[in-house]
Amino acid sequence: MRHTAWFCSRTRLGRGLSFLALAGLCYLCGETAMPFAEGSAAEWQEAQTKWTIEGVLGMMDKAAQDFHTLTADLEHVKYTAVVKDTSTETGHIFVRRDEKMRIDVTKPDPRTILRTGDNLFVFNPKINRVEEYNLGKNRQMVDQYVLLGFGTKGENIQKGYLVSVVGEEDLDNKKTIVLELTPKSEEIRNQISKIQMWVDEASWLPLQQKFLEAGSGDYFLFHYTNEMKNLKVSDSQFKQDWPKGVTRVKPRG
Repeated sequence: MRHTAWFCSRTRLGRGLSFLALAGLCYLCGETAMPFAEGSAAEWQEAQTKWTIEGVLGMMDKAAQDFHTLTADLEHVKYTAVVKDTSTETGHIFVRRDEKMRIDVTKPDPRTILRTGDNLFVFNPKINRVEEYNLGKNRQMVDQYVLLGFGTKGENIQKGYLVSVVGEEDLDNKKTIVLELTPKSEEIRNQISKIQMWVDEASWLPLQQKFLEAGSGDYFLFHYTNEMKNLKVSDSQFKQDWPKGVTRVKPRG
C-alpha cells in the first residue's frame, strides 16, 4: 500500500516503511497515542489498568505459541500534519507464520503487496507494473514494523522496544490493552518515534497499531477487523499472480 510504497521509495529499503507495518505494520510472524496524564507514568498506569507489562507480554506469548495464520480486513490511515490531510485505504490481509504475507488493497486505488521471505513485491494494476525489492540488510527494520504483535514473542518485543502499559480502552466493542513502544534502535527511532498498539484482551492479537513518525507530527495507523486466526491459507495466496505483460522494475536506493 501507500505505506509500503512509502517505505520502498523514501528509504529504498533503508529509510522507513509505509503500508507494510502490517501491518503496521509490522514482525514478522513467528520470531520476530495516548498522552500520559500529569504525575508519574507508573502512577497513571496503575490507576488506569490492572495489567502489568509482564502480564500483557505473558498473555501475548501464550497466543503466539499456536499462531499459524491470520486473515483480516484492514484499514490504513495516513495523516500528514503539515497540510492536515488524512487519507484512507482499505483492503484485506493474509499472513502465514513462514514469513509470507499478502495485502490486497481494494479502495481507493487497487494495489497488491506481497512478501515471501526477503522478497517484497508491490503491484499496481493501473499501470500493470510490479516493483521488486530484496529486503536484505533492511529486513530487521521491516520486521520491527510489519504486523507487530502477530505471533511475536514478548521477549522479542522487549529486545526491540521500551514497553509501557498506557491503559485499557474499548475498541470495536472489545476491551483492549494499550501499549506504547519506543524503539531502542536510534536508526529506527529517527524514523518512528513511538508505536501505540491496541491488544484485544480476548484474543491477545492487535486490533490497531499507530506509528508516529519522528519530528513531523505525521502518523500512519492500521486498524484490523474481522480477524480470523489459524484458518487454512493456501500457497496460492502468495503466488506472483501478475497479469501477462506486466512490467517488472527493481528500484535502486
